[in-house]
Amino acid sequence: MQTNWVPLFPDQASTFAWQVDLLYAYLIIVSIAFTIPIVAAIFFFGLKYREREKYATPEEMHGSITLETVWSIIPFVISMTIFLGGAYVYYNQYTPPKDPALEVYVVGKQWMWKLQHSTGQREINELHVPVGKKVKLTMTTEDVLHDFSVPAFRTKADVIPGRYTYLWFEATKPGKYHLYCAEYCGLNHSGMGGWVYVMEQRDFDNWLSGNVSGQTPVEQGRDLFENKLGCASCHAGGPQQRGAKLEGIYGKEVKFVGGGTATVNDEYIRNSILNPSGQVVEGFQPIMPTFKGQVTEEQLVSLVAYIKSLSGVTGSASSAGSTPTASNSAANTTTASHGNANTQASNPNAPAANSNR
Repeated sequence: MQTNWVPLFPDQASTFAWQVDLLYAYLIIVSIAFTIPIVAAIFFFGLKYREREKYATPEEMHGSITLETVWSIIPFVISMTIFLGGAYVYYNQYTPPKDPALEVYVVGKQWMWKLQHSTGQREINELHVPVGKKVKLTMTTEDVLHDFSVPAFRTKADVIPGRYTYLWFEATKPGKYHLYCAEYCGLNHSGMGGWVYVMEQRDFDNWLSGNVSGQTPVEQGRDLFENKLGCASCHAGGPQQRGAKLEGIYGKEVKFVGGGTATVNDEYIRNSILNPSGQVVEGFQPIMPTFKGQVTEEQLVSLVAYIKSLSGVTGSASSAGSTPTASNSAANTTTASHGNANTQASNPNAPAANSNR
């Protein structure tokens, strides 16, 4: 179902575009089916029971339990079909696949989109993806609230400061599709757009090979962790270790001083870097300094990618034939689960680096 069968709608170019259109068409049909008879009944009864004599006493009308039951049950059933259909579409769209063929990190900024593939290629206001492959986006913003929207894919998600949000899609037709910021974000909001280029796999592989850039997010994160931020001095293990080990920590539960637990995910790592003394892991002291204001959102994304790689969690290859270039460098660094835990946030990429506890 990849054709335009709903008038005035953009192309259907993703696997769940037709589901959104079907639900929307159903809502339109239900609305029309109720609106026409209701309006007709208003006119009919208005004419039939209009005032004929100045002071006539109207006939007293009694309710009908049968009629009231029918007009309660039918709308309830229709409302539930709308709810269940909407819940199904929502769940499909906002539950990222566990094994995406391509993972891309997105940072919004007034007024541009900065994107980086897990294999290192960078793009500004453009995204190249292969047709028929699941693509997962991990998104955040440097400044204000934005919204990543591709109408042809029927996909849209808020990009929120201080958090990570996910979006995924699987394009079904090669082509060039408009990308918008769908949330007013300031003076040049209307110019914060771009294009998604959906390509055949061979063309995408050629694009990848011709756009090899510097380090991958994992390699960038490792450089920050080991050299620029000095995280390894506390998290590398050994007799001088002052922070918990980070190897194998991702996805596990940690306990905090004073009670409470959290699962180590991207949001937890991010919060541990920016607010390390917010929640301190048992067995460590709150000695890790905050890196708030010292690292950018893009650097946080790289730190998270690196720390995840220490647990064997890496970004997916950007093409069928390429290997994830992300985790080689991380193999021998031991690191630790930081003391902070603002764990709730369904989003992937944030950093977790130095934890002195």
